[in-house]
Amino acid sequence: MMPRNLLYLRAIHEHGSFTRAAEALNVSQPTLSQQIKQLEEALDSQLIDRTGRHVRLTDAGEIYLSHVCRALSELSAGTRAIKDVQDLSRGLLRLGWTPITNCLTCSLLAAFKRRFPGIALTATELPQIELEAAVACSKVDIGIAFSEPTSSLKQSNGISWFTLFEDTLSLAVSVRHHLASRELPITPEEQGGLQLGLLNSDFALRRMLDEYFYDHSIAPQVVMESNSLNAIVEIVRLGSTVTVLPNKLVISCEGFRSLEVTSPLPRHKVSLIWHQGRYMSAAARAFKELGIEWSRSLEKNDAQARDTGCIANRT
Repeated sequence: MMPRNLLYLRAIHEHGSFTRAAEALNVSQPTLSQQIKQLEEALDSQLIDRTGRHVRLTDAGEIYLSHVCRALSELSAGTRAIKDVQDLSRGLLRLGWTPITNCLTCSLLAAFKRRFPGIALTATELPQIELEAAVACSKVDIGIAFSEPTSSLKQSNGISWFTLFEDTLSLAVSVRHHLASRELPITPEEQGGLQLGLLNSDFALRRMLDEYFYDHSIAPQVVMESNSLNAIVEIVRLGSTVTVLPNKLVISCEGFRSLEVTSPLPRHKVSLIWHQGRYMSAAARAFKELGIEWSRSLEKNDAQARDTGCIANRT
C-alpha cells in the first residue's frame, strides 16, 4: 500500500492540474486538495504553486518529489517481492535484449514459456549500452547481451553476468550475390570494396566491426546503416549487399551463405546480465537458472556434433 498523499503529489506534477490529477486517480478534487494541504502542513513547506493557470511544483516540491519517486520505486519493488508466487504459477519477467540476441536465444525463450506458462513476459529491445543501463537501474530484471559487459560497468554498477555461448562473426551474403559461389577466402583489401549493410554504431556488433576494420586498415563502404536487424537482413536478401552477422544467425537465415575470410572476424559472447545487489524476482531467478541449464545443453550438443564429425572423418 503506497501513501496516498505521495501518489497525489506525483499525479499533480504529471498532469499539471488538480482536476486532471483527481480524474486520473478517480478521487474527488476536494479530497486531493486536502491530502496535499495536510502533506504541506506536515512538512511545513509549500509544495505546490497555485498562482498560475497551471499548478506546478515549487522548488521545495521538486526536491521532495525526486525523493518521493525513489521511495515509490522501492515500495513498488517491495510489493512485487511480497506478491511473488514461489511456485511460479504466475508472475512477471521483464527482459531486455539486443536486436540480435533475441534471434540467437529464441529456443531459450520458448523453453521458459513451456516450463512457466503462467509467467507474463515483457521484452524491451535495446542497443547494448542502453540495455546495460536498464539493468543497472532495474528497468529490466535480466538482459540478454550481445557481449560481456565492460569491466568498468561490472565494478561501478554491480552488474553480474553468465556467458551463454560464444560465436564468431561472419561475412554474410544472399545466395543471389555474385560472391555466393566463391571458394577463395576474402582478403582485407577485398573487404574494403564490398558494399556493406550494417547496424549503426549504437550496437556492440558494429563497434566490434569498426575496431576490426581499423586493426586491418580497411576502409569499409557502408551503403546502408540501420537500427533494425530485419531491415539489414531483407536488404541483403535482395542480393547486392554484404553484411556481418553471428555465424549461428547466418546458418538459420534461409538463403544466406557465409564467406570465408583470410583475417578471421571477431568472436563475441552472448551473456545474461543482471544487477547483483538488487532484488531479483522468483521469475528472474528461474530464467537465470534455465539459461545456465540451456547453455550447458548447447555445450553438450556441440561436443557431440564435434565427436560425430571426428568419427565421420576417420571413416
